[in-house]
Amino acid sequence: MDISSTISLVIGIVLFLAVIKIIFWLLNLRRVVSTNEVHIVQSRASTKSYGKDTDNGNTYYEFPVWLPKLGITKIVLPVSVFDIDLIDYEAYDKGRLPFVVDVKSFFRIDDSNLAAQRVSSFEALKEQLVAIVQGAVRTILASNDIETIMQGRSEFGTQFTTEVQGQLKNWGVTPVKNIELMDIRDSSKSNVIHNIMEKKKSLIEMESRKEVAENLKLAQIAEIDAKRQTDIQEQEALQKVGERKAEADRLIGLANQKTSQEIALQAKITKEHEMEVIKVAETKAAEIAKQVSVVKAEQEKQTMVIMSEGDKQKAILAAEALLETKQRESAGIKLEGDARAEAEKAMQMAPVSAQIALAKEIGENDGYQHYLISKEQVAANKEVGLEQAKALASAELKVIAQAGDAMTGISKLSDVLGVKGGVALAGAIEGFMQTDTGKAIIGKVVNSDKTDN
Repeated sequence: MDISSTISLVIGIVLFLAVIKIIFWLLNLRRVVSTNEVHIVQSRASTKSYGKDTDNGNTYYEFPVWLPKLGITKIVLPVSVFDIDLIDYEAYDKGRLPFVVDVKSFFRIDDSNLAAQRVSSFEALKEQLVAIVQGAVRTILASNDIETIMQGRSEFGTQFTTEVQGQLKNWGVTPVKNIELMDIRDSSKSNVIHNIMEKKKSLIEMESRKEVAENLKLAQIAEIDAKRQTDIQEQEALQKVGERKAEADRLIGLANQKTSQEIALQAKITKEHEMEVIKVAETKAAEIAKQVSVVKAEQEKQTMVIMSEGDKQKAILAAEALLETKQRESAGIKLEGDARAEAEKAMQMAPVSAQIALAKEIGENDGYQHYLISKEQVAANKEVGLEQAKALASAELKVIAQAGDAMTGISKLSDVLGVKGGVALAGAIEGFMQTDTGKAIIGKVVNSDKTDN
């Protein structure tokens, strides 16, 4: 290989290597803009923006600025929202009272080309925005007193935003939302806000205590009023209950009194009917007993007529003794009847209705009364007949018949034992007692009885 060929080969290799190096260099100069940024490229001929939503795309070559015609400069700006914070920024109110505030604001770049013309970097832009926000905060706060500032934070945020909007347009920036006054507090050399807070606290406490006291007073008044209303309603309820109870007691008393009166009236009527019945029964019993006594006395007196003289006197005394006995028996029967009537009356008072009906039936039914009287008369006649038979069986009677025959004389024996014979015998005894002999005999009999007693 001759020298010229070798030189050509070397030159070719060098050129190839140079081209490869240039290609790699160019690849290193290629830039792809991220989605949250915009690159403003300034060449000798023009200024272009590269990034999302731009007409120039998001890729370009960053040639060094020393290359003629191809050299460029760039500024990287964010397209997303960024914030500017003022921390511990010292400010003054219109009375020159110092305090410290914290302010937070949010911005975004609205015109990237204009922003790139104003600053050389994003950090420089932020410095300018901080200065703008500080100026707006200082100007607005210095126009108000500190108490107003503390009470109207949201209003001052709106004023801050309005104040900076005109200046932000010149920088191609726009606020995303209102600037916020995050905090306000005392500086290291001041206690103004602390004193104001203490005053506010005491005022709030005073108002709170006043309101609590007022509420307690209203609550006590309401409770007293409610208790008064409750007491009145309870009194009215008790009064109504008492009135109703009194009325009920009155009605019950009237009903009980009326019932007692009706029971007493019915008891009185029943007792009257019972007394009438007892009276009738006792009267009939007394009459029957009297008739029995009279019959027996007449029997004894008739017997004495046909006796001998001595027997006659004896019979007279026996008749008088029998009369006395019968009278006592009659009195005993009457007492027994009275006691029985009282017992029956006490027993019959319980079933008032039944006794009323019985008394009414007996008192108004004449046939039933006649039936009772007839029944008693039959029983009395039976007893009288039995006693007569016994007397005739035990007596030694001598019948002196003055009639035409013995049968006629015997038929007159009934007159001896009857009422007619009894009357005649009583008359004979009375006449005998009027004589001296009769008086002597009666005296001996009486003295004899006394001696025996």
